[in-house]
Parts: sequence; structure tokens; C-alpha cells
Amino acid sequence: MIFYYANSGHKLGLDRVRRGAALIKKLEAAGIESRLLVNDFRAGLAAKDLGVKEYVTVETVQDIDAIAEAGNNSIIIDSPEDDHGRLVKYCADFKNVWRFAHDENDTSVHGEILFKVNCQSDDCLDAVIVDEMYAPQAEKVERVLFFLSDSDYDKVILGNEAFFKETNMELLLGNYFFVKYEDDLAKLFTTLHEPEEYTDLIQTSKTVVTASSQTALEAKACGAKVIYIDVEKEALYPSSLLASNGIGILNEFDANALKASQDDKKQEQNTSINSFDTNRIISKL
Repeated sequence: MIFYYANSGHKLGLDRVRRGAALIKKLEAAGIESRLLVNDFRAGLAAKDLGVKEYVTVETVQDIDAIAEAGNNSIIIDSPEDDHGRLVKYCADFKNVWRFAHDENDTSVHGEILFKVNCQSDDCLDAVIVDEMYAPQAEKVERVLFFLSDSDYDKVILGNEAFFKETNMELLLGNYFFVKYEDDLAKLFTTLHEPEEYTDLIQTSKTVVTASSQTALEAKACGAKVIYIDVEKEALYPSSLLASNGIGILNEFDANALKASQDDKKQEQNTSINSFDTNRIISKL
């Protein structure tokens, strides 16, 4: 069995859970039994909405072996957390350990295999993983959808009130948004959509504006026009990779720049985003 640990929470969002769900479903389609480990109940519910059958909650990356039995099992770690030396034990106790690199300069520490952006060798795996359900097949609705991320702990949206008042967008709420916060947001957007509508809205929106690099790739895989606002503190993917996939990049909340990007005819649909191959994982099991 493969245990996939995806760090999550209301300061982190669910991007790693979405990436994990995509990979788990590909592995299970190939007959590989997998189990998702997350940090909170809400992340688990979101994973079930994405098609993950089972999940278990754990406190931190240091608690993976409280659930995963050592020996013939394997683990995948998708987390920026400090493991406080736990990784060396995992590499000794489990059959295989894969880990998502923290940045482009990250290297294997104890023999674990890294998932890396722009992986160019046999020593790593591609970190870009998008669920196959995001494909250019659904009919598009003429809407501009804004999704900041699953949380807005620092109230970034309200801090850019003028920007949103100048743009005519619909808001997809995050899973970790506070209820009272939604009342303030309703004054800035034409429509508020519930978090449970995430998959349908990403599949059907003609234009998606987001500060989540995972969401940007998912929407692009669906054939949407996508504008990424590069304000993520710990983005899964660099803006250069998004740009190479035909995604418009903004470095701030600028209404004029947003309009220019929306009018840009150079954005081309990219259909190679869903190309992750699981065979190199399966061959190790």
C-alpha cells in the first residue's frame, strides 16, 4: 500500500490535497491500493468530493508512521513541514519513500526519490499532477470566476477592495473562509459560490482568475482562459511554469493589467498538463 501525506489546513489551503487526490486516483486505477493522510476533517471531506475513497487525519508529517505500518508499505510526502529528523527513519523503515521537493534546489537527503518541477532526469518525478477529470470537455459558461485559494487568513480580498469593485467577477469561496467574512465579500462580487461547487465551476468557467497555482493548471487543463495572480506565499509551481502553459501572470491586484490579460489573444489551450505517468512509481512496488 502507498500512504500519501498531504499537508493541509486553513493557513495552507488544499492544493496539496488536490494534487494528492489526482495521483491516488491514477494509482488506484492501475490497481495500487492507496490511503490519503491529511491534517484535518475538512480536508478529508474535500478529498472525498474529489473522489478519494478513504482518508485518515494525522497531526503532522512526524505522525505518518502512526498510521502507516513499516515494512512493505511505501509513503509519499507532500509537505513543506520540518520533519525534525523523521525522514531518515521513514527511509529506513518503508519500502519506498517519495517526497515533493521544497524548491528547485532541494536534493534527496536519505535516498528518497523527489518529485520536482521541470524534472529533467531519471532521478526524480514530475511534480505537476492534475486530475484527469479536468479536461476540455464540459461546455463553458460565460463567467469570470475568481478563486483566491481555500483560505484568506490575512483578508487579502478585503485588502484589495478597489480592485474587486472595478472587476465584474464571481467568487468561489474557500473551504476555510469564515462565515462572517462571507458577508463582507458579498459586497464585492456579483455572485458567491460555495466551496462544494469547486470542481464544476473549474470545469465550466470560461475565464478563471486565481492565486492558486494548482487551480490555475486545473482550469487551463479544462481549456479556460486563466490569469494567475502571483501572491502565493508557498506556491506549488513557479509562475514561469504556469506562463509556459499559456497562463497569464499578474504580480499584483491591478484592474488594468487584469483587463489587458483577459483581452490577450495569445493564450493557447494546453492539453499536455494531464500527462503524469505512474509507471515509474508502480515499478518500484
